[in-house]
Amino acid sequence: MIRVFVTLLLSAWLALAGTALAQTGPIVTEVRVDGNQRIESETIFSYLRVKPGDRFDRALMDQSLKDLFDTGLFADVTLVQEGATVIVRVVENPIINRIAFEGNDKLDDDTLSGEIQLRPRIVYTRTKVQTDVKRILEIYRAGGRFAATVEPKVIALSENRVDLVFEIDEGEVTAVDRINFVGNRVFDDSDLRSVVETEETAWWKVLTSSDTYDPDRLNFDKELLRRHYLANGYADFRVVSAVAELVPNREGFFITYTVEEGERYKFGAVEITSELRDLDPEAVREAVLMEPGDWYNADQVEGTVENLTDAVGNLGYAFVDIRPQVRRDRETREIDITFEISEGPRVFVERINISGNTRTLDKVIRREIQLIEGDAFNTAQLRRSQQRLRNLGFFETVEVNNVPGSAPDKTVVEVEVEEQSTGELSLGAGFSSSEGPIGDFGIREKNLLGKGQDLGVTFTISSRTQEIDLSFTEPYFMDRNVSAGFDLFRVTRDFEEEAGFDQRSTGFNLRAGYSTAYPMSQELKYGFSRDEVRNVDSTASRFIREQEGITYASVVSQDLLYDRRDSRFDPTEGYFFKVGHDLAGLGGDVHFLRNRFETGKYFTLDEDLTLTVSGEAGYIHGFDDTVRINDRFFLGGDDLRGFAVAGVGPRDLNSGDALGGDWFFAGTTELSFPIGLPRELGIFGKAFSDIGSVGGIDESGPLIDANSSLRATVGIGLGWSSPFGPVRVDYGYAVLKEEFDKIEALRISFGTSF
Repeated sequence: MIRVFVTLLLSAWLALAGTALAQTGPIVTEVRVDGNQRIESETIFSYLRVKPGDRFDRALMDQSLKDLFDTGLFADVTLVQEGATVIVRVVENPIINRIAFEGNDKLDDDTLSGEIQLRPRIVYTRTKVQTDVKRILEIYRAGGRFAATVEPKVIALSENRVDLVFEIDEGEVTAVDRINFVGNRVFDDSDLRSVVETEETAWWKVLTSSDTYDPDRLNFDKELLRRHYLANGYADFRVVSAVAELVPNREGFFITYTVEEGERYKFGAVEITSELRDLDPEAVREAVLMEPGDWYNADQVEGTVENLTDAVGNLGYAFVDIRPQVRRDRETREIDITFEISEGPRVFVERINISGNTRTLDKVIRREIQLIEGDAFNTAQLRRSQQRLRNLGFFETVEVNNVPGSAPDKTVVEVEVEEQSTGELSLGAGFSSSEGPIGDFGIREKNLLGKGQDLGVTFTISSRTQEIDLSFTEPYFMDRNVSAGFDLFRVTRDFEEEAGFDQRSTGFNLRAGYSTAYPMSQELKYGFSRDEVRNVDSTASRFIREQEGITYASVVSQDLLYDRRDSRFDPTEGYFFKVGHDLAGLGGDVHFLRNRFETGKYFTLDEDLTLTVSGEAGYIHGFDDTVRINDRFFLGGDDLRGFAVAGVGPRDLNSGDALGGDWFFAGTTELSFPIGLPRELGIFGKAFSDIGSVGGIDESGPLIDANSSLRATVGIGLGWSSPFGPVRVDYGYAVLKEEFDKIEALRISFGTSF
């Protein structure tokens, strides 16, 4: 038995030894490299797993072959055994001599060269070429050219060199031919097309790229649809899918959104609870934007959280966390919401990092940030800081965020900006019903030497006005939160048509402004001017002829502004109040007190409906002397549409000249609405009603007395935010008027700067 076992064991050992010997083979005595031109043999040897003196091993030979191919240096590699010699035959990849692009018009060579991996004097490989072809196609598709094709061509040269040419057919921009929606019952397709940013192509969309297909924009559109439905009460809404299909000729896309709208909800109970000591929830109730019974609106929930954060912060609570708790009742279709105010983590600002500013000084940015190192962190002040930086107009983008600091109770404020050009060279042209043809030329630098200073000079000329104005503003005078500046001006105005005279004013203003407490600000100003009533027509009113000549005015002014508008330039929500006073008499020839009041309220009735209610009034009182005509109030034109400039108020019976008044008031109610044209055209309609009156003249004689009857107009108009500047057309009809008033029903104005 033992003999049998030993025999079997010996047989197995001999079999294994024979197999191993067959796999390893003889001992390698020499390794030789053939075919290499540029690459040293020693470099190739370094990648081989088989060395002289080793026993030949097929597995190591295979691995050596893979390692040599992985270097990317060779187009072909073979390993051959000839007796005890291993021969490595290689075909080297060529070296790129030059890279060229042909057929590219929309993207220049430098742009494409910066995106690809291959460069002259590096090794050519097919893998890298295919990678670069894919990258070029990605760039063109990002620009909406999905029909673009790229064909790489290789031109063989001497010494194993090649020229690489990318032949490009850019194709046409792949536009969005159609946008469809599936599953929508409440809003039709046209409503939802106005919500998403992607648009169907049309012949007039030559100045926009929103009608080209962009996958990133498609994802953003899904979010816009979600926000739209959540803002209109559909809390269960979801986008099931968004599919973009390229038509067979590759010249356009069909985009289909499949949605589930769900049921519409109303707000149920709306409550505020507080865990903060001594904070009465009712003290911040006004910050809540919704009422029970209103349709559910996610934007109002988010806005209420921001308002409550601001309101609680203003009461002195620096560490606050506000979370809306939502309870949905699917049977009653009501959503109860409770805003829970609790103490947030005690976090302090460790440091403020500023990046991206290459020209603007750090201190110009830092002074707009409402937080400093060591302050208690406050999200409301962080948002306000970001808005203040954007309002500067120095930066194309502004991002203000906070990241964790070196400890749990510390945070770092990261301010990242992207600068834009702040110098302006403007050439303007336009037309106004009151001024006729208008031209202007201006040079302005809003961020002088990166210090935030504003310097500008403007020349304006029209058939009725010639003006030159030099202004300078230091926003933080002596490093304090006080703006200071001056103006030098010379203005000539033609009032021949209204009152039979010209007016010329030359002078300067010194001004200073500061914020008393957000959102209130005040500006103080001192002005001195030489005012001349000249070129008085021989047929002009005697009251005007008596004032011909030169006077000097020394005026101290102040304006107090309370501004809660969402935008200073194109407001759609909020309100403002402004009160101004001018006191003349501290030197000079004229003595008066002039008061002025302005206010406005803006309502967003719907996404494209904005209602504006505004008004202004003024009163001037002369001390001892009669108020001169160039200091009085005139009404008509843009501030009382339907009447001519200075078309309302006291007028000389004999000459028909407007004499102005010592007081005035005017009010406007205007509704801006879409007129059915595509939104991207920027054309909107408006319906308005203006009221006003002017009177209180202190002259006597054969003139119509200061008739203080109410004037009123109604009208319609069009506005166009054109590529060439704003265009306005207003038609006003005088409902209440006097027979001596001057009527001007149609007013047209347009202009541009470039």
